[in-house]
Amino acid sequence: MRYSIEGEPLPVVICELEAGEKMITESGAMSWMSPNMKMETVGGGMGKMLGRMFSGESLFLNHYTALNGQGTIAFASSFPGAIRAFEIHPGQDIVCQKSAFLAATAGVELSTFFQKRLGSGFFGGEGFIMQRLSGQGMAFLEFDGYVKEYQLAAGQSIIIDTGYLAAMDSSCSMDIQTVPGIKNMVFGGEGVFNTVVNGPGRIFIQTMPISQMAGAIRPFIPTGN
Repeated sequence: MRYSIEGEPLPVVICELEAGEKMITESGAMSWMSPNMKMETVGGGMGKMLGRMFSGESLFLNHYTALNGQGTIAFASSFPGAIRAFEIHPGQDIVCQKSAFLAATAGVELSTFFQKRLGSGFFGGEGFIMQRLSGQGMAFLEFDGYVKEYQLAAGQSIIIDTGYLAAMDSSCSMDIQTVPGIKNMVFGGEGVFNTVVNGPGRIFIQTMPISQMAGAIRPFIPTGN
C-alpha cells in the first residue's frame, strides 16, 4: 500500500492498494474510490461491538478491498487539522482519542482502552475511554488543528488541558490532577481537572479540539425564539 497526505489544513489521505489489499475504516469515512474497490460492513464480534458502543463509536467498520488490480481510496478529515500516519507493530500500540481514528490497513486491530485509575475514569472526560490500535500495519489518525509531538523520558510528565491530548504511545500512562485552590478552580477559566501524562513514550497534542472550538463559537450562534 502506498499513500500520500495532501491538502492541509483540510487534509485527505489517498491510498493506492495492490490487488487483494484491504483497508478498514469507520462508517462514513470514505471520500472517494476507484470502481474496483469492494465494500463490506463488519461488526467484529459482540465483545468488540459492545466496546465500540461504550467508546461512542459506530458499532460497525467498513472493509474495502481492491479487486482485479490496483485500487484507489481516499479518506478526508472531518475538521481543519492534520492527518498523521503511524506504523503499528506488536508491542508498539498507539492510544488515541475515540474520534481520531480515520483508517488503517487490515492488520491493525481496534479495541477500547480504559484508564486503570478511577480518577481518570470519572473526571478525565476524553481521557476515560480511548481507542487502542494494535497488531501490524499502517494507521491514519486525524487531529484537530496543529499537532505538537513530545518524547517523554521515563519519569518525565506533562500537564495537558482535557481534550488537547490527541494520542500517545501505550507505554505512557495518564492520570487526572485537580487544579489547586478554590479561586483557581472558579475563576481561572481552566476547569477543575487537568490530564497528566507520564512517560516514557511519545505524546501528540492537538491545538484546536473540536469541543473547545464549539464552546468558543457558541455565544455567537443565534438561538430561536
